Amino acid sequence: MLSASVPNHTAFHPSTFILLGIPGMQDQHVWIAIPFCSMYLLALVGNGTILYIIVTDRSLHEPMYLFLCLLSITDLVLCSTTLPKMLTIFWLKSHVISYHGCLTQMFFVHAVFATESAVLLAMAFDRYVAICRPLHYTSILNATMIGKIGLACVIRGLVFVFPFVILIERLPFCGHQVIPHTYCEHMGIAKLACANIKPNTIYGLTVALSVTGMDVVLIATSYILILQAVLRLPSKDAQFRAFSTCGAHICVILVFYIPAFFSFFTHRFGHHVPPQVHIILANLYLLVPPVLNPMVYGINTKQIRLRILDFLTRRR
Repeated sequence: MLSASVPNHTAFHPSTFILLGIPGMQDQHVWIAIPFCSMYLLALVGNGTILYIIVTDRSLHEPMYLFLCLLSITDLVLCSTTLPKMLTIFWLKSHVISYHGCLTQMFFVHAVFATESAVLLAMAFDRYVAICRPLHYTSILNATMIGKIGLACVIRGLVFVFPFVILIERLPFCGHQVIPHTYCEHMGIAKLACANIKPNTIYGLTVALSVTGMDVVLIATSYILILQAVLRLPSKDAQFRAFSTCGAHICVILVFYIPAFFSFFTHRFGHHVPPQVHIILANLYLLVPPVLNPMVYGINTKQIRLRILDFLTRRR
């Protein structure tokens, strides 16, 4: 009975998976972890500071800062979903992760990424209304509307990503347990299955193109309309400041989306992409934006910068 039940269990869902880390670079794991750990600490400090300042200063309880607060929360969750486990792989050689732990990590990676994409869209809409419809700004983006937008961002991420769990649960794995990655993601797990994963591929592409892709299109449209409004400003100095701010925002948005789409499409079509390149970029899109966002959206904002300087002065 035991010999019959073990193969059946192994053929369907393994009790654990093994995360290899970065294939071919295992000898350098200890050193690779240092810059990743440094960026993680910067992300924690930067986003934690932004959250503290906005929450404790009632004068900053305005739409732009409330969206920035939501962005900082998603950044903290996004990088904390993968980095601690990755560091234990690199430094402690703790490669094992439970089956359900892997699915939980996969769910949060994709759900929080989709949520952050929606938050970036909401922030682009906020800037569009502030610059192109300033007289209607407070009436459009009141407290109730901001709450509804924030809730919609979270619910959308959960709803579109939950089917990933169902699609993985239906797959048998035939004893395959080794994931050549630093964290669990949908297609990385699906590729281990000894069954047809076409539904996984189709649904993953559908979500990437219709949900995240639509966010990119709408964000681009918002910034095009913003830049058109900026070009009509009479002051060259005002135009320069607006262009520099928008340029910084666009650069961070590109850093968020380009590696993410590269990772999505590499799983499906990039059979000749070296795995090291794929995995490093897949980690960067979860880590670099949380490091840059506090600087670009927070410290680059005059009110936040003044609060930070005031806080540091009082600490002395």
